[in-house]
Amino acid sequence: MKLSRRVLLQAAKSRWLREHAPHYGFFRRTSERFLPGETPEQALAAAQTLAESGVGAILTHLGENITDAVQAEAVVAHYLGVLERIRSTGLEAELSVKLTQLGIDFDRDLCLAHVSTLASRMPPGKLLWIDMESAAYTDLTIDVFRRARANHANLGICVQAYLYRTEQDVARLIETGAAIRLVKGAYNEPSEIAFPWKPDVDENFFVLAQALLSPAARRAGVRAAIGTHDRTLIERIISWARSQGIAKDRLEFQMLYGIQRAEQLRLVREGYRSAVLINYGTYWFPWFMRRMAERPANVMFLAGNLFAR
Repeated sequence: MKLSRRVLLQAAKSRWLREHAPHYGFFRRTSERFLPGETPEQALAAAQTLAESGVGAILTHLGENITDAVQAEAVVAHYLGVLERIRSTGLEAELSVKLTQLGIDFDRDLCLAHVSTLASRMPPGKLLWIDMESAAYTDLTIDVFRRARANHANLGICVQAYLYRTEQDVARLIETGAAIRLVKGAYNEPSEIAFPWKPDVDENFFVLAQALLSPAARRAGVRAAIGTHDRTLIERIISWARSQGIAKDRLEFQMLYGIQRAEQLRLVREGYRSAVLINYGTYWFPWFMRRMAERPANVMFLAGNLFAR
């Protein structure tokens, strides 16, 4: 299964597959489980449906590694249009952006300016989340986050449990009172910098979740978002939080659209906060391959659609 994960992550990097695979029916059939569609209208409709069940939404327009300022400005304009729709409808939704989609590859200051523009236009009480990409971007992402947050408190950042460094990153971020989304990680990183085995990633995830919910983190005002579909981990974190006397509404679980829908609703019924990351857009193949690589069950789901008529 580790081999299949590597194959899928390599496929995510293939330009040829990115351009051609979406034309194949079995890829489109499988992707429909995880994406409500390619347009913002479809994403907003999915967010509205979730809101009716008490589940929040975080919207992401898929794309990464843009190459010039014109493309970055188009991304910002797109998100500003989405924010206007969120504001006009009163929808309970936030945004999550990739810095490689805002120009960090060629102009860090321009990327910072774009983050600041989007943060300044977020509805009151809502966060602009900054995604964490491959390990090559970790320092850059944290730097832009820190600089932008000096003027905009409504920013959150994602951290990845499979990186050895994340424990130290989390400790420093907690001191600032930042909003932090914890995920396992979905890139093909070498064992020199990342835990290669799932049990080790899971254990580090649990340790990091404890830190994000610790008394020090709560005093600092940290908003801890636990990004996992792993029900064993979820129950382990809930059990630990209960033993520490942590109120249910301090626990927020974030999942991907189309995965563990019943679990999302159960968490809401039991008094926990639940939100779904809704990805949309035409640039979905690399993201889709990384989702397939995250869980063995996803690989079997892909295989089932591959051979479906």
